[in-house]
Amino acid sequence: MEVYLDNNSTSPIDPKVRDILCKTTDIFGNANVIYKQGIETRAELNKAYDVIYSALNASDDDDIIFTSSTTEGNNAVIKTFLDAFLKGSGKNHIISCVAEHSSIKSPLAYCKTFGMEVTYLGTDEDGLVSIEELKNAIRPTTALITILTASNETGAIQSIKEMSTIARGAGVPFHTDGAQAIGKINVDLQELGVDYFTWSGHKFHGPKGIGGLFIKAKAPFIPLIHGSKNVMGGKRAGSIYNNGIFAMAKAIEIANSEMNIAYIKNHIGNLRDKLESAILALPDTKSYVPKEHRLNNLVVASFKGIEGEAMLWDMNRNGIYISTGSSCSSESLEASAVVEALGEKVEIANATVMFALSRFTTHEEIDYVIEKLTSIVSRLRAISMTYAKQQAFSVHDREE
Repeated sequence: MEVYLDNNSTSPIDPKVRDILCKTTDIFGNANVIYKQGIETRAELNKAYDVIYSALNASDDDDIIFTSSTTEGNNAVIKTFLDAFLKGSGKNHIISCVAEHSSIKSPLAYCKTFGMEVTYLGTDEDGLVSIEELKNAIRPTTALITILTASNETGAIQSIKEMSTIARGAGVPFHTDGAQAIGKINVDLQELGVDYFTWSGHKFHGPKGIGGLFIKAKAPFIPLIHGSKNVMGGKRAGSIYNNGIFAMAKAIEIANSEMNIAYIKNHIGNLRDKLESAILALPDTKSYVPKEHRLNNLVVASFKGIEGEAMLWDMNRNGIYISTGSSCSSESLEASAVVEALGEKVEIANATVMFALSRFTTHEEIDYVIEKLTSIVSRLRAISMTYAKQQAFSVHDREE
């Protein structure tokens, strides 16, 4: 048996979405032209826009532009404020948090090379950013606040609505990286009140290479990619990925439906709990972030005395595919910084692994993983040079 449990990194395409992706390759026309193929393409794009606006509850006055990925959208938002700073806005400060993906941290580091300042808010032992710390971090020179909706590494879900309300009261634009949100929790853009929201289709069983950027009406925006004006009003140039957009619209419609969110919460949440209970039944194991603050599809766990890479290797040999932290930045070990922010020791933070389920995960698959876990953990601890020596897990250890 093979069991794929790295769904926060990328997810398999839904068969219904794949059918649309393949069947619409014949809709190839340039949507800006007035002959037959262009008119047909524009009509289908309008349908896709309607589906996405409706699924995410965006207002007609707001903009949604199609991007290649969350990474592109994140860069576009952040560099809008770098552009303003370089043009003399006087706003040189951005607030973010330590749990962000590298597609936020890297452009923020780039902004700093031009003289901008960045405040990284920490998280508590539950992976949450303090509302009071956010309030206290805002300055007269703050240009942007960017806080992720949910962490792919810990599953911690932030209070985005409350944060965006604070930002709006201070007159500061608010962005959230929503890559882990769609398909796992309900996303209502009007309810969230954010100025910018970014996502990637492949995170919720859509195709790779297509994502989106929501821009609230009148929010500042400078295009990251310049070129001819197309159906996105000059906000993102380049020929658009027609059938990718059609497919992603279907993926969003399914993922953000009440039926899917309930299924993830109840059925997949129960499978997650079953797996987590089996992990914690093993000696010297630990999971992170209380369930009420965590995505329902994720278990983040550490196994005392076992390096994360060793666990991945043995799981892989048994046809079970998991990850250590953010697979986008695993070579630089950035993942440990996110778990360390929970109060974990470095040697344990570097050994955490992530089991990320999807709506396609089955009871049989979870039973198989549980069956293999005991023998894998026993084998690795038998050859571990640190298991007997490693001490307490965390500076925040609590009674279970």
